[in-house]
Amino acid sequence: MIEAEGLTKFYGPRGAIRNVSFEIDKGEVVGFLGPNGAGKSTTIRILTCYMPPSSGTARVEGLDIIEDSLRIREKIGYLPESVPLYKELTVRRFLRFAAGSKGVEAKKIRSEVSRVISACGLEKTANREIGNLSKGFKQRVGLAQALLNNPSVLILDEPTIGLDPTQIIEIRRIIEELREDRTILLSSHILPEVAQICRRVIIINKGEIVATDSPANLTSQLQKTATIVLEVSGPSAEFAQALENMSGVQKISMESNGTSKFEIETDPSVDIRPEIAALAMQKGCGLLELKKMQLSLEDVFMQLVTEESTVEGAES
Repeated sequence: MIEAEGLTKFYGPRGAIRNVSFEIDKGEVVGFLGPNGAGKSTTIRILTCYMPPSSGTARVEGLDIIEDSLRIREKIGYLPESVPLYKELTVRRFLRFAAGSKGVEAKKIRSEVSRVISACGLEKTANREIGNLSKGFKQRVGLAQALLNNPSVLILDEPTIGLDPTQIIEIRRIIEELREDRTILLSSHILPEVAQICRRVIIINKGEIVATDSPANLTSQLQKTATIVLEVSGPSAEFAQALENMSGVQKISMESNGTSKFEIETDPSVDIRPEIAALAMQKGCGLLELKKMQLSLEDVFMQLVTEESTVEGAES
């Protein structure tokens, strides 16, 4: 549904993105991640035909971003980071205007506007001026205009930016309901949100793609050691010594405060928790907690971005 090949964009002498290539299949929900200035918004603006690339090409639903830019704009749903709303219009009037701009047939505009108002929970605010709405409802209006003409491709740039926790949950719920029959590219700084919604992530840094895979696969590739968190009661000195001698254990840190808490670094290819539990029982310790810690998407993101920065610093 979305194909980018060698996308490059210069602003004067400065390269914003360089040789960006990726594919997003029909029905995928993909997170697009990167630090500020990494090239996310530039890539999105190219894909949505708001600006041309300096070189490279892209296709959306089989349509070329240069030759078929008007048709692409009619067919996709785009929620930019700063939603362009006409604040003096009511929600319903704005959506009618947007529907006409996106090529919805005149006889279908009324029903299409009603559909997106219902989908985004805007029934009670449909006749209010947009300028009088809260940030959360303005964001809903922006999402509603992106859904006009029932697009099969949605591109959402920071859809929950500036919202409070309740509003974030509401917008996230709407996006999750939309995922069933659409291809979605979601750019966000809220990485737990991306991990919950997206099956795959594309990470861009300094204008170049540095990783593309599922969060689980990226975690397994980057996790050089596994960390096991352990808490026991009872005698711990002999137990700690036995832990250090256990096969697969690479490093142990211990903290005692009524109970004994351990962080155990192990070989990630082997799960030794059953052996640890058996050892605790053998040494007369009460097992209070035993769990394996996984890298979060934030950990993966920081590791990739930091590695790229370190490599660049070493080469310069």
